[in-house]
Amino acid sequence: MVAEAASEKKAEGGMWRRFKAGLGKTRARFADGLGGLLAGQRVIDADALDDLEAALLGADMGVAATTQAIAALKRGVARKEVADVAALRRRLGEELERQLAPMAQPFAVDTSKKPFVVLAVGVNGAGKTTSLGKLAQRLRADGHSVLLAAGDTFRAAAVEQLQVWGQRNDVPVIAQGQGADSAAVIHDALVAARARGVDVVLADTAGRLQAKTHLMAELAKIKRVASRFDPSAPHEAILVLDAVIGQNALGQVAEFDAAVGLTGLIVAKLDGSAKAGALFAIAAQTATRRAPLPVYFVGVGERADDLRPFDPSEFVTALLAEQGDG
Repeated sequence: MVAEAASEKKAEGGMWRRFKAGLGKTRARFADGLGGLLAGQRVIDADALDDLEAALLGADMGVAATTQAIAALKRGVARKEVADVAALRRRLGEELERQLAPMAQPFAVDTSKKPFVVLAVGVNGAGKTTSLGKLAQRLRADGHSVLLAAGDTFRAAAVEQLQVWGQRNDVPVIAQGQGADSAAVIHDALVAARARGVDVVLADTAGRLQAKTHLMAELAKIKRVASRFDPSAPHEAILVLDAVIGQNALGQVAEFDAAVGLTGLIVAKLDGSAKAGALFAIAAQTATRRAPLPVYFVGVGERADDLRPFDPSEFVTALLAEQGDG
């Protein structure tokens, strides 16, 4: 038991190091913009907060989220609760976690819905197919039976890529020829899943620009086909975002939400981006939405276990970590 616990602790430590490394570019953006403020002995005054405000904006946090953070820090300074760099770091971390807290909601399969249908949407190159493959592996490890639907029929490589993930994880893939009707593919997958008693259907879709009205209408058609199969389907409509695009994600969230009624997000490729601060901008934008839009997972590498459940505390700690921490 002791050896097993030690092994688990070592594995967790390795995953934390990979996660922290994956956020390295954004953390460097924070550090560069802060100009050593959080690591130095600078007096916390109006000029210091102005520099911090510029740094947060430079990390793509957006005006609304940055304004909230600076206002919270100014209140702390006025109350003499933020008088030094250590207190500033602590209060900033608390405020950033507060902003992200509504987005923290675990992805869960409702076992009363069988099959539980997950529709993945997003623009070209966002990482939908890879994210679904990793999610399939995670669900299999949790004991769920899974079926993949190759609804991206416009890109031949997408079908092949999904089939590779299926073979790797012993997950069946329902596919048709290139150019086939995506809605028909997903319908066939739902029929097959019900006949086989499969727990979860993960449905890929073709990448599309949110400004292309006819392509967005096709997504609405896919949703209608799924709902005819099961009035409550799709049970999850997840937008996969490429972290590299930063605040450009805001437009994608709005347009895809209008088309399919988003239930959650996966933010992929954080390891290749210096713009992970955009998560705060998304949180601010969706704060007045009918319900909080959770980030179910973030992708910080190529390995299957680099698709990690989103944890605001872990995320903020990694962003504000000093050199040598962890």
